Amino acid sequence: MRRVCQAWPLSLAFALLIVADGKALAQQSEMFGPYEVHYSVLNTTFIEPDVAASYGIVRGNRRAMLTLAAREESAPPGQTLPMQLKGKTWDLMQSQTLEFQTIREGTAVYYIADFKFINEEWRFFEITFRPEGASETFTLKFKHQLYL
Repeated sequence: MRRVCQAWPLSLAFALLIVADGKALAQQSEMFGPYEVHYSVLNTTFIEPDVAASYGIVRGNRRAMLTLAAREESAPPGQTLPMQLKGKTWDLMQSQTLEFQTIREGTAVYYIADFKFINEEWRFFEITFRPEGASETFTLKFKHQLYL
């Protein structure tokens, strides 16, 4: 994993997770035992240049970002868990290992990773993760279509 960021505004994190054009972002969640994982994919052009620069995110028409957060089902809203994770993404032309950054704010922990994409191509994702306190490792698999 890359650097740990300590001061990302919570409102911005929520905006990245839940607000954007339907073509650019599909916020979803899945349950893995008692853990709920929220994830979303968006084009990096939706991120303000100064924010992207502060986190080392490369903005561009063919670049996107994955965001992840995990919480226990019984946890209060906004309280997410640290986790160990690895991931990869691919399409018909290219495969990439995802390099996650950890972002912490109060009781919230988020993970972001940027990657390249081809317009209108389906992008496949596979992320293995173990939330802090979990006794097993889980695998999240999904696909998402991105547009310029």
